[in-house]
Amino acid sequence: MSAYEAIFWFLTVVALSCALGVILSRNPVSSVLFLIATFFAISGHYILMNAQFLAIVNIIVYAGAIMVLFLFVIMLMNLNADTEPQKNKLVQLAGVISGGILFLVVLAALKSSTVKTLEQTATDIGLIKNLGKTLFTKFVLPFEISSVLFLSAMIGAVVLGKKGTPHPNTENS
Repeated sequence: MSAYEAIFWFLTVVALSCALGVILSRNPVSSVLFLIATFFAISGHYILMNAQFLAIVNIIVYAGAIMVLFLFVIMLMNLNADTEPQKNKLVQLAGVISGGILFLVVLAALKSSTVKTLEQTATDIGLIKNLGKTLFTKFVLPFEISSVLFLSAMIGAVVLGKKGTPHPNTENS
């Protein structure tokens, strides 16, 4: 077993165990922390695949921004045992049935798929340099259109979020 395979299997075990921790944890804050650890393990997989840009974006966007938002929402909700709704047996049964159906679909997909071995060849497909070249040559028009769209969304968010000050002409003297 090579070092890459050992790191891959270690990250896989960490990702799967932390994902199970997200589901099985009764404390919502612990679930969020397990989810952050899962995102870091997935970023490690991206680095192994030579996709450094995806790894950094995954850490910054998901583990950074979205998980902090989740933590603030959970802390602002002030969850405790008194405010938790009672679990309905019918909802639990529906969850078990839908989870079982999803498991059968995954098994059927795995049964019909073929296994290919990964060769340890270094490619430059996930490097930021190649991504930048592709974005600014082949996809420059969609890139610029999306940047104008994001700019207009930011301006709209600022306008909507700004506290309304009364216009001088509408004040009563």
